[in-house]
Amino acid sequence: MKKIFLTITAGIWCLLSFAQKIDKIINAAEVERIEKILSADDMQGRKTFSPGIDKAADFIASEFAKSKLKFFGNNTGYFQDIVMTKAKTVEISGTLDAEALNANNVAANTTSANLHITSLNDYEVVRVKKEDDFNKTVFPLFDKEKNFIILVDTAHTRRFKSMQRFTGNAKFASAVTQVLILTTNLNPASLHLHIKNELTEQRLKNVVGVIPGKSKKAEYVVFSAHYDHLGIGKPDKNQDSIFNGANDDAAGTTAVMMLAKYFSAAKNNERTLIFVAFTAEEIGGYGSRYFSKQLDPDKVMALFNIEMIGTESKWGTNSAYITGYEKSDMGKILQANLADSKFHFEPDPYPKQNLFYRSDNATLAALGVPAHTISTSKMEEAPNNEPNYHKQSDEIGTLDMNNMAEIIKAIALSSKTIVSGKDTPTRVEKQK
Repeated sequence: MKKIFLTITAGIWCLLSFAQKIDKIINAAEVERIEKILSADDMQGRKTFSPGIDKAADFIASEFAKSKLKFFGNNTGYFQDIVMTKAKTVEISGTLDAEALNANNVAANTTSANLHITSLNDYEVVRVKKEDDFNKTVFPLFDKEKNFIILVDTAHTRRFKSMQRFTGNAKFASAVTQVLILTTNLNPASLHLHIKNELTEQRLKNVVGVIPGKSKKAEYVVFSAHYDHLGIGKPDKNQDSIFNGANDDAAGTTAVMMLAKYFSAAKNNERTLIFVAFTAEEIGGYGSRYFSKQLDPDKVMALFNIEMIGTESKWGTNSAYITGYEKSDMGKILQANLADSKFHFEPDPYPKQNLFYRSDNATLAALGVPAHTISTSKMEEAPNNEPNYHKQSDEIGTLDMNNMAEIIKAIALSSKTIVSGKDTPTRVEKQK
């Protein structure tokens, strides 16, 4: 009986000590410290290719250094450099049958300096009719290694204009081109098109740190978030011009930095842990797409992507949802590890928003990795959605620091059997 009592006492003492340790590292005061820096006005909204995002990257790297993380792969620092190509169109001319083509009705997703198309047979033709869903028809085409001519009915003029802005962004150099043409003529007989671009090289960087594993060093568990945001826009009547992005996604980035500090102190990971702050999520997910190509996806056991956890979920405090919950058993593993906790994870309540494929988890998920996003963001229609999403009002004063700390602790504790190698989530079905 004495031995049993001592064993129970020792177990309780370990649990109390463990709880005190995590509370010392992950707490509301530390959440606020990091959030204040990442969402401050001097970060200029962390827009890609701006001094503000470089300043944010330097801060994240300094926190990784404090946590004594190792460098990723052959990197000589915490930055994972990404080379992008920006194509500025200086000339567009041509005809679609008798219709003149120009900068008003053509958008080219290309990194070619000179593009000449003399026949519709040179490219695969896709037609976006008036009744079609523009997003569901067009966006999947950008993930295919094929040349497309995309004829867009003028009913989609507003979405076409936004696509013109999108195709003007910097992108990975590629021999593949997609050309969108806004027209009422969806069945043309001929196409002649010339596009001349000025190409410039632009650079971005992910921030990546590693805690090497012990017995399962070649198996990886990734914790991620994107640190870029929208930059500076026009002032509105109630706010300044800076999109501070406190919730989107300084909140998730804060979580990654705190989890890195926690696991570095815990020293209990059998698998290798990778902590990454992705760049360029807001302009096409280029940071996560590049990162995914640097790993063998079969060696990635799980990815925890953290996106907008600064506000209460639809269930209130001490709760969050997992996108793609039904696509693997990762969510069940996390919830089982929280059996004695007040915290609970839920399946994504917004399936119509297709959130599983709208964040930085998507690239690895498409390769079969159990890669899910954890969020509390309300993605419903107004007035029940996030009132500050993609607005200048997304500032630190709108966030709940105590609840954020509880969410980050829940991620740390719920991931313990995956980090230790005891549990391995089932794979997500690969996209064809």
